[in-house]
Amino acid sequence: MGQVFEFPQRPQPSEPAAEPLWRDAVGEVLRDERRTQDRTLADVAGAAGVSTQYLSEVERGRKEASSEVLGAVSGALGLRLIDLTGRVTRRLAAGRLSGPVCLAA
Repeated sequence: MGQVFEFPQRPQPSEPAAEPLWRDAVGEVLRDERRTQDRTLADVAGAAGVSTQYLSEVERGRKEASSEVLGAVSGALGLRLIDLTGRVTRRLAAGRLSGPVCLAA
C-alpha cells in the first residue's frame, strides 16, 4: 500500500466582529435612567403616552422605537433626544453594552 498524505487544512474564516444593535443600547440607557430616578415602568410609560408593555419591550431591545416614541420616553425621563443619543453613543464607544449583539454582515 501507498503512503497516506493529509491535505493541508484551510484556515477557517474568522468570525465577524460582534456589533451591538442600536435598539439594545437605547433600551439599556432608558432603563438605567428610569431606575436611577427610582421610577416604575408604568409611571414613565404613562407620562410618555405609551403602554407599559411597549416600554418594557423597548428597554429590553425587543422593539425598534420610532423617534416620536423615543422623544416622548426621553421627555418623560427629563432628557432631551440629544442627551439620549449622546449617552447611547458613549456607551457603544466604551463597549459597555450588556445585552445581545448582532454579527456584522
